Amino acid sequence: MTDISALAHIGAGLAAVAAGAVNALAGGGTLITFPVMTAIGVPAIRANATNTVSLCPGYVGGTYAQRDDLNGLVRGLRPQLIAAAIGGLAGSILLIVTSEAVFRQIVPFLILTACALLGFQDRLRAWLFARSTGSQSGGSRSRAVLEVGATALAAVYGGYFGAGLGIMLIAVLGLFSELPFTRLNAVKQLLSLVVNVCAASFLVFSGKIEWTLVAVMAPASLIGGHFGGRLAGVLPPKRLRACVIVFGVVVAMIYLFR
Repeated sequence: MTDISALAHIGAGLAAVAAGAVNALAGGGTLITFPVMTAIGVPAIRANATNTVSLCPGYVGGTYAQRDDLNGLVRGLRPQLIAAAIGGLAGSILLIVTSEAVFRQIVPFLILTACALLGFQDRLRAWLFARSTGSQSGGSRSRAVLEVGATALAAVYGGYFGAGLGIMLIAVLGLFSELPFTRLNAVKQLLSLVVNVCAASFLVFSGKIEWTLVAVMAPASLIGGHFGGRLAGVLPPKRLRACVIVFGVVVAMIYLFR
């Protein structure tokens, strides 16, 4: 365990409030909490694992706050939820058995790709549907397989590091769904919750968790997630989409040039 002062715990708690809100709105809350934890002396891998466990309640709060937008959708999301669970677990295992340094080098490029997908999702979705050949059922099955596969890859990334997971998920969902953006954001929040819970379920047994930080950050992220989730429900869809893209670019630039 790392020797962490009381003041450092307060700083980590405040960062968790902000991260919970940001994750509910756009994703990328890890960008707030991870640097704070490393700044107070927590080693990178321990900070990453602790962050995943600590922010889980924030995803619960955000999902609960957006529950009305999930009405009638959960049953149809079963394949994506399974993919999110498997991917999140796989990503957390990769975090423990591989070096974080190499993966962090490609993080900004992954986030920028997700932002591009989100910005051009209407055109890309029209192209994807136009390219579907064969019977209508065959085309639908092909799109479903692509969506589940893309969700699984995003979940692996989320289980490994997590910054920008929401951006990647909402970009993927936007390519395959005609749902309004606010409902897509709620689906993104649910999938993010599944990814983080499954990743955290493995990491709690890894011996890499700073439990005193979890005790402070977990309830703080729950408060932030609930607040962010309520705010997401009242923002205009176009403005929310623009906020997601801008936030994603900022996240990527910080990782690229720091």
